[in-house]
Amino acid sequence: MIIGLTYDLRQSYLDMGYSESETAEFDSVETVEALEHALKALGHDTARVGNGRELTEKLVNGERWDLVFNIAEGLKGIGREAQVPAILDLYDIPYTFSDPMVMSLTLHKAMTKRVIRDAGLATADFKVVSAPEDAYKIQFDPPFFVKPLAEGTGKGVTAGSVIEADRIGESQYAASSSHPLLAQRCKELLEQFNQPVLVERFLPGREFTVGITGSGNDAEVLGTMEIILLEQAEKGGYSFVNKEGWKERVTYRPLRSEDGETLLLEVEKLALESWKVLECRDGGRVDIRCDEYGTPCFIEVNPLAGLRPEYSDLPILSAFFGISYLELIRKIVESACKRTSPSSQNSYNGHARMGTTK
Repeated sequence: MIIGLTYDLRQSYLDMGYSESETAEFDSVETVEALEHALKALGHDTARVGNGRELTEKLVNGERWDLVFNIAEGLKGIGREAQVPAILDLYDIPYTFSDPMVMSLTLHKAMTKRVIRDAGLATADFKVVSAPEDAYKIQFDPPFFVKPLAEGTGKGVTAGSVIEADRIGESQYAASSSHPLLAQRCKELLEQFNQPVLVERFLPGREFTVGITGSGNDAEVLGTMEIILLEQAEKGGYSFVNKEGWKERVTYRPLRSEDGETLLLEVEKLALESWKVLECRDGGRVDIRCDEYGTPCFIEVNPLAGLRPEYSDLPILSAFFGISYLELIRKIVESACKRTSPSSQNSYNGHARMGTTK
C-alpha cells in the first residue's frame, strides 16, 4: 500500500512563532522518520503529507493514498483533532485511529466523562467551570483537581492543580474555605488557555495507563504500567513538566498478574470497557487512577497517543510487554485495514464505512 503520513511538526510551528506550550502536543521529525521506517519495514510505500492545510492542498491537487496514518493533532479549537479525519472522510480515504466524532468527544474531557458515567463506569465527580464564580457552585467535597477542559500532554497540570481543604479539627474539613483558592486557580487557567476548566474530585490513589489496540470487539489490552512520581517530580500529578522530563522525574512500572497485582484485572477491565463505550479505534491509551478506597476510576482516554519511540508512553508500555515498535505499528495498520477493507461490514458501530481509494 501507499500510506500517507499526516502530522503537525512541532519545529515548523515554533519557526512560525508559536510557543513551546502551544506546540507541546506536536511531533518531532524523529517520530515521522520512525513511522516511515516501520511502515517501509512492513512492506509499504510512504508519502509525507503534513498538517491539515497541507493535506487539503494535496487533495485538491489530486494526490491520493491507499491509507493515511494520521497523527495530526490540529492547532485550534476543541475539535482540532477531528479536522484531518473529517477531511479524509470527505474524500473517502481510509485512515488510522478514530473518526471525527470520537476525536471531538474525547478531547472535551467533561463530555467524555459524561458518556463514561452514563455507561455506568467509574469516574470522579466533576464540574465544568466557565467563569471563576462557578467554583462556588461545586457540590462535592475537596480536595479538588483542576485542569483545562481540552488539552493534552499534561498542559495546565502543575503542582497547584490539587486544591486541598482546610482542616478545622481532628477529622473535619472546612470545604467551603477551599473555594476562594479554587476560584483563583480556575481564573488563572481560564485566562491562560481561553477555555473552560474541569474541576474533579481529586483521586489520591495509584495511577495507571493502559495500552490498547484494535476496534470494537477486536480491541485488546497490550499491557498496563503504573506511573510513579519520583522525589524530584513536580507535585500534583502527571503534569506537563513531569512528562517532558520523565527520565528524571517518573518511573514506569509494568503490572503483571504473576507479580501478584490483584488490582490489574479491575484496571484493565475498566480501560477496555471505556475504550469500547467511546468507540475508539486502532490504538491508544486509557488513563486510570484509584480513589481513596483503591477503586479504579476513569481519568481520560488518548485515542491519538504519542508514537515517538522510547519517549511516548504507548511505545514504552508496549516494550515492557515484548511488543516492538514495528509490531505496535503493524497492529495499528492491520486494525485500520480490517475496518476499511471492501470485504468488511457496511458499517462499524453505526458509522459509515470508508471505502478504499486508489
